[in-house]
Amino acid sequence: MIQITPPLAVREGDLQFTFMRAPGPGGQNVNKVATAVRLRFALQSCAVLDEDIQIRLRRIAGRRLGPDGVLTIDARRFRTQGANRQDAIDRLVWLLRAAAEPPPVRHPTAVPRASHRRRLEGKQRRGHVKQMRRRPERDA
Repeated sequence: MIQITPPLAVREGDLQFTFMRAPGPGGQNVNKVATAVRLRFALQSCAVLDEDIQIRLRRIAGRRLGPDGVLTIDARRFRTQGANRQDAIDRLVWLLRAAAEPPPVRHPTAVPRASHRRRLEGKQRRGHVKQMRRRPERDA
């Protein structure tokens, strides 16, 4: 079990790992050893995620979430397969924790009277400046 929050944990069986060769530094092993990791996590098949968490996760995940509802995380930062696997799990945990946290409740507030008054006075000053730029009217 991978612990996300105290009441929320994901089974390791829900995660699917694929290993591939990674570009970048690696010495002689770069063309021989599959160190990059692709983690796939199907949202629909995970029973512990309720609808609210899934909705927030879809918004947070962005392009990492495919049209089939599978979250894909590529990890290739490290030279070892184990480190990249742990990095992918850590990033999944970070995403799930961010999605599990409910958004803060917003309490709408009114515009303070003083700022409303300052805005109107500024508009009057600006109008007066523009009025002073006009040509004086001639009395005929």
